[in-house]
Amino acid sequence: MAGALNIIARDFLGFENAREVPWALLRYEHVQAIRTKLGERYKPATANRYLSAVKGVLREAWRLGEFPGEELEKVRDVRSVPGSAVPAGRALSKGELKSLMDSCSDGTPVGIRDAAVIALGYGAGLRRTEISGLSLEDIRTEGAGMVVRVVGKGAKERLVYLDNGAMEAIADYIEARGQAPGALLWSARKGGRLNKGSGMSDEAVAVILKKCAARAGVGKLSPHDLRRSFVSDLLDAGVDIATVAAMAGHARVTTTQRYDRRGEEAKRKAAGTLHVPYKRTHPPG
Repeated sequence: MAGALNIIARDFLGFENAREVPWALLRYEHVQAIRTKLGERYKPATANRYLSAVKGVLREAWRLGEFPGEELEKVRDVRSVPGSAVPAGRALSKGELKSLMDSCSDGTPVGIRDAAVIALGYGAGLRRTEISGLSLEDIRTEGAGMVVRVVGKGAKERLVYLDNGAMEAIADYIEARGQAPGALLWSARKGGRLNKGSGMSDEAVAVILKKCAARAGVGKLSPHDLRRSFVSDLLDAGVDIATVAAMAGHARVTTTQRYDRRGEEAKRKAAGTLHVPYKRTHPPG
């Protein structure tokens, strides 16, 4: 949100950053103008997130007695930017996922760690900040499975359950890592060794996946693509969408629906039932 406010301050209001803006002096017409410019520049989801940042600042200014209540009511009436976009990114095929895991099987502690990162991204559907934020104390065994305590957006906690290969990947990593308390995932050094006690950033998670994808010959890949695959494959397997939303830590089921590729597959199959009587006059190539 801070980044959103800085962009609005710089590009739309003529200030260097958000801290310089006298937000309490904004009025309905200013917010409406910001909404229009956001809609012209960004996709609806991004535009509405930025607009929400502005409304949030003005709501807080009202709480502090610096913004008139009647103006706040007008600002609340500023509508969201309409429309939706096809989510960016992609879901991985089973073959790509196997290739990623195989790329980590060099027997080094770092390779075992990288496999754990993939297991947490796909097997648990964690965001990259959630992956890097885990501590050893967040992992526990429960019966024949494993439970991960995750702190997601808005400091909301949830429990994620791991089974089969995902559980085994995490167990192998913990065995290689040891039982020292603190950050679950450690950074690496040359020779495939881990920096004991040294955690990693969320950016490091993205770098790890980029390297694994390059070794595996898999196309461009982001941490969120693993999460997208987690949601998509659960829905494809027939898990109800409310359960998938809870597992992914989505506050709204509508967010989970954006990952649902089943409708696209149905449309693809439907298109194949149509026959267009076109005959090529030139061979391809």
